[in-house]
Amino acid sequence: MNLNIVPLKFSNDPLLRKLTDKLSLYFDEIKIFYTPVNIEPAYNSARRQYHSTKILESIIKSNPEESGLYLILTELDLFVPVLTHVFGEAQLKGRFSIVSVCRLYEEFYTAESNPKLVLNRSFKEALHEIGHNLGLYHCRNWECIMHSSNNVEEIDTKGLFYCKECSDTLKSSGIKHPAAT
Repeated sequence: MNLNIVPLKFSNDPLLRKLTDKLSLYFDEIKIFYTPVNIEPAYNSARRQYHSTKILESIIKSNPEESGLYLILTELDLFVPVLTHVFGEAQLKGRFSIVSVCRLYEEFYTAESNPKLVLNRSFKEALHEIGHNLGLYHCRNWECIMHSSNNVEEIDTKGLFYCKECSDTLKSSGIKHPAAT
């Protein structure tokens, strides 16, 4: 299975390279795919955030032709109307997902930079949203990547793999699934 990463308002090239390397364990091929898209209609000035669903709709309407899944990676602060923020959103059993690293940066909460931590958080959230693309729902197992996270502490608690139950569900999806250690 192929993954197309779409950097959108994303400037951290070292993070993009490292995340691509980590995700390559799960995919046959990863391409970086740039596409022009107008995201201004997704901006909510009262919240000073972008509506993630509207960004996904804009990318889908741009009709990318590459096969496989699409992961939009952004540094924009995202929301859906019923939540104060989201780390990401995905089409359940679809091809498109989005992950924001805005609130995954430790600098969002403290004055300290921690590149390793933001990489691990980004990796977990990317696999979480991709899991939704592949038909997985939220998992009750706190160590599973598919466990729902409302804050970064919950992301940090997760392991780096799908649990056995989620991994078994993915066996026919075409994604590689390294075994948990």
